[in-house]
Formats: sequence, C-alpha cells, structure tokens
Amino acid sequence: MVVGIGVDGWPGLSPAARDALTQADVIIGDARQLELIPPELAAQLRVWPSPLLPALPALMAEREKSDIAILASGDPMYYGIGGTLARRYGPDSVRVLPQVSSVSLACARLAWPLEEVEVYSVLGRPVAALQVALQPARRLLVLLGSDDATTEICRLLCASGFGASEIIVLSQLGGPAESIQRTSAELWGTASHDRLAVLAIELRLADDRTPIPRVGGLPDELFDSDGQLTKSEIRALTIASLAPIDGQLLWDVGAGSGSVGIEWMRSHRTCRTIAVEPRADRLARIRDNADALGVPGLQVISGRAPEALSGLPTPDAIFVGGAVSVPGVIEACHAALRPGGRLVANGVTLETETVLARWHAEHGGNLIRVAVQRAAPIGGFTGWRPAMPVTQWTYRKPWLTDRAGQSAERNAGQRG
Repeated sequence: MVVGIGVDGWPGLSPAARDALTQADVIIGDARQLELIPPELAAQLRVWPSPLLPALPALMAEREKSDIAILASGDPMYYGIGGTLARRYGPDSVRVLPQVSSVSLACARLAWPLEEVEVYSVLGRPVAALQVALQPARRLLVLLGSDDATTEICRLLCASGFGASEIIVLSQLGGPAESIQRTSAELWGTASHDRLAVLAIELRLADDRTPIPRVGGLPDELFDSDGQLTKSEIRALTIASLAPIDGQLLWDVGAGSGSVGIEWMRSHRTCRTIAVEPRADRLARIRDNADALGVPGLQVISGRAPEALSGLPTPDAIFVGGAVSVPGVIEACHAALRPGGRLVANGVTLETETVLARWHAEHGGNLIRVAVQRAAPIGGFTGWRPAMPVTQWTYRKPWLTDRAGQSAERNAGQRG
C-alpha cells in the first residue's frame, strides 16, 4: 500500500487513506512524513532505508508477513515511489491512494491550466535537461529537491537568454506555512527557500536572442565540432528518415559531434540515444553538446564499431554516419535492429556509396543522393558554392517473413 500525504498531514487524508495507515503494521516514509502520523497509531514507524533501490527486494519480501504502508509526497504515481514499484514489480504489486500533487496545487494557486504547463523534475536529475523546454511564452513547473537547484536553474535561464523570465517559488503548498515568492531569474542571485517547493517559470526570451526549436536541422553553429558534423540540411533529412518515435532507442554509430543523436532525443523527452565513437576528444565533445542542448541523458560509448556494438540494448533505429565503409559495421547494425526498426546510413565517398548501393540492391529500401548549394560571395557578386553530395540509404527491417523468406505485406512496397 502506498499512501500519498501532503504537508497538511493527517487532517488532509481521505478516510480510505487514514484506514490504511491505521491498519498497517509498519509505516515507512521519510522523517518529515513520519512526524505527520498521530502517535496513537499502533504501527511501527520506519525511516526509508538509504540507498532506497537496493532495499526494495527485502521490503517487498517483508510485506508477505506484515501489512506495510509506504508514505509518499502528494501523488505517488507522479515522479514518486508508486511508479518505481509498479515498473519493478508490476502493476498488481502495489495499491495506491493518492493525495493532491504539488503540481496540481501550484496550478491552482497560479490559475494556470495544467494541460498548458510542462512539468520537469530535477530531483536526482540534471538541470541541463530543462534546456530543451526553454521556449518563449511557455510555462514550466519544476519539482525541486533543494534551493540550490533554483539557483542553478536561474543561471541556466540567464545563460540561455531567458533572464527576464518570471520565477515563482511556491513552498509548503497546502500547509499552514505555505508561501509564494516572485522575482525574475536575473534577480534571484543566491536567494534561498524551503526545501519543499515547486518552481514555476513564465519564460521570456530576450529580444536579441533566437529560440532553439525542437525539430531536426538545428544550425550547425550550435554544435561544437572538429568538422565531423552532419550538416544542418542533411541532418534534417536524416532525422526525418529515422522517424523518431516517443520512447524509442537510437544507436548513433560513428557519432562524431553527436548531432543526430542529440536531435533524436530533443524530439521527445522519452527518446534515448547511445552514441558510439572511438575518439576520446570527440567523446568529450558529444557530452558537452548534449548538455548544452538539453539532453544530458545521452549515453556515450567509447569504442570502435562493430566490436563496440556487442551487448548494447536492442535499438529501434540506427544511424551510421562515420563508419559505413568499415567492414562488418552495416552487417552488425542490420543484425541488431529489431523488426520494424529503421536504419539510415549516409556516405560521401565512392567507397561508402558502393557499400550503400550493394545493401540497397540486396535488401531494398530507399537510396537517394542529395546535393546542397549555398549562396556565397564571388568577388563583388553572389554565386552558388556546392557542398559534397551525400548518398543516403534508408531501410526498414521487415516485421515478418513468409515460409519462402520473402517480406510479408507489412514490408510490401519497400523496395525501389
């Protein structure tokens, strides 16, 4: 049993929640939550073990002998222990009695429609992940673990051109000590607030700054690069060919500056990338680019394909940019790709074109050649300067095969 509790404590609980705690043999929570439990309850009060996750198996085993109630702040299924238990042990393993979440309380105090607000948590998560959510005239709610996080968020806002944004710190929501502080990111400085707080942000971008969109094809200058970079126009086409789907995993093989994997993750906060790159200097550059563009969770693997691909989680999509002509790379990627997954490979040399043409002839998909020209000064005039043409092979792995080994109807029409 997981019971949500607010800072208003016992009086704010529903009758069902009170009954569950009254009947429990053991109540587990943090020290602050346990102080809200009436002393006359017969249950043994126990502070959460630390670290928490390694202690869960013993806790779940103990519930076979004791009626255990777990306390959680607000709604246990919103960035809470309820979700952790359900993911690890299945939905039938836990019963949840929620309380009003701090997010709902914050929106109620501010009269913000909840469906129009993006919510992020920096509890045990990097503040850099907020970068992707910074869009003009939008509203954010950030779940905090400390006032240090607010200071770090304000630094991020100022560095990104959002220093004029209004920030509202809502502390002890729903309790007798509730308070609301209003200021701007640039004026926050090193101010402090109660640990139990939600940060609301009205985003305002400086007039001389350009917002960063979430779609593929970001300007090249946003990426630190040594020249190993999929250029903006080709990157936009590549992301479209990869077709990001919420929650899916991309392998970025021969990642260079990490631009394709970064833009894959920017498409939705649940998208994941594993970037594989052999050069140490580029590994550091990928991490820096990922932090700067709001996807610090991008995973970087040091190693050379195809050997470095062994043992990695099964991908939903694969991009091969810098290793197409390396023997065994396309073979390993094709074998690892799950049915229905997408493989996109780009090449600019005759050697890589030969590899892509062979795979297209044998497996189908789409093979295209793209040439980009940019206007540039020629003396006192303007002319076109061509970039190197890029050959791109896009392939979707068949879902099913019939007895003769031919693609089933889900793959019909893929060839050509």
